Amino acid sequence: MSSGPVIGVDAGGTKLLAGVVDEDLTVGHSVRRLWSGGDRAEVLDTMVEAVSEARAGSGARAVGFGIPALLDFDAGVSISSVHLPLADLAFRDLMTERLGVPVYVDNDANLAALAEQRVGAARGASNVVLLTLGTGIGSGIVLDGHLFRGASGAGAEIGHMTIDHHGPPCQGNCPGRGCLEVMASGTAIAREGTDAGRRHPESALGRLVAQRGVVTGEEVAELALTGDDAACSVMAAAGRSLGAGLASVVNIFEPEVIVIGGGAAAAGDLLLDPAREVVAQRALRPSRDTVRIVPAALGEEAGMVGAGLFALADGRI
Repeated sequence: MSSGPVIGVDAGGTKLLAGVVDEDLTVGHSVRRLWSGGDRAEVLDTMVEAVSEARAGSGARAVGFGIPALLDFDAGVSISSVHLPLADLAFRDLMTERLGVPVYVDNDANLAALAEQRVGAARGASNVVLLTLGTGIGSGIVLDGHLFRGASGAGAEIGHMTIDHHGPPCQGNCPGRGCLEVMASGTAIAREGTDAGRRHPESALGRLVAQRGVVTGEEVAELALTGDDAACSVMAAAGRSLGAGLASVVNIFEPEVIVIGGGAAAAGDLLLDPAREVVAQRALRPSRDTVRIVPAALGEEAGMVGAGLFALADGRI
């Protein structure tokens, strides 16, 4: 491991966060960008601009990227991405050329899982699964203290586990139906929250939908925390769908801890208790009795910290 600070970048489906990460994993100056749509050139330009702004005057020696893509990990190539135009892109080489420093790239949720396992909600555990409920559902798996990436680097996509064979079509470029992502992501909660608001115009959720036309997953979570019955019902239904997926995760991986992050997870136990109940009903013993399902500790900085960790280790994690 080389010395000196690095830049950690978390590039999600709707936002990017880049910041200086020191060797003790403290975060210095950070830069935030929002995006929606745009072609590949615009997305890459935004990444370069944000990193350049974060790097200014920092002496950062390398950049770690977490991107929402399936990767050929060894080659640093983005094979496909549901939410960003990054298919078939030699991402690591391109960014190394444009930024002029070593670049390391991995899946964004892998790096968030790494951060939560090393310094966050799952600190001290060796077997950890993380899911982030945002635009989609990102996921990362740490087994015996090491990131699980699959044969080439494209593994650990729990969000695209089918939980309803006849369910709605999944999002973006996913060809599946009834994936966990389309049933329990922040986007799914927003969709169901908007529908519930229209059905219950007398509720606080209904009044917000009447004003705005739509609501976000974060807004549904916030209203649920105030006790709004319509919003609570939406969060509970999402939690049950989440639990159906987590029951399979528990049976397959037997993690010590499952960490749930993302904006919609702000609802806390209003989301997690229904998920825990389904896991208790459907997963097998002894795993169902020992697994802890907990909220993420690092918030939106998890992916950025994990990307910094990755770069600090020169990509050898």
